Amino acid sequence: MVPDVLARRLTPEVISFLMVGGAGYVVDVSAFNYLRSLPVLGTVDPSVAKCLAVALAMVVTYVGNRAVTWRGESSSGRRREVALFVLFNVIGLGFSVVTLAVSHDLLGLTSRLADNISANVIGLALGTAFRFWSYRRFVFRAAATSREVSPSHAG
Repeated sequence: MVPDVLARRLTPEVISFLMVGGAGYVVDVSAFNYLRSLPVLGTVDPSVAKCLAVALAMVVTYVGNRAVTWRGESSSGRRREVALFVLFNVIGLGFSVVTLAVSHDLLGLTSRLADNISANVIGLALGTAFRFWSYRRFVFRAAATSREVSPSHAG
């Protein structure tokens, strides 16, 4: 029964979102670890490297989502779309930064492995779920509206 439920949830939209997100994830994690290895950033709080890495990944994921996931959807205005995309990415980044701060600063788990698990596994998973919901609901809103009224997407 679970595979049927999963198959219904893995729509082409979700699959392309996850693929674009996967590319963003590679950029995010690679940039995070590269920046953490630099002498100038290796001695400061790892949240600085995480914020910079997410900013770079955000560019990759916006372009990917606009060009692939929601390519056929018209925009109600690029400025609005980009502004909301950035806003929801910053909120999504908050999940990674909070989980990183809790692990690194409150729990004292300061190894690179612990930093990666807290920020790039737990925080990123929470942020990804939030981003999909917010992009679909608010950023690429035309896509959700057309799906709601389309007979092919009913029941």
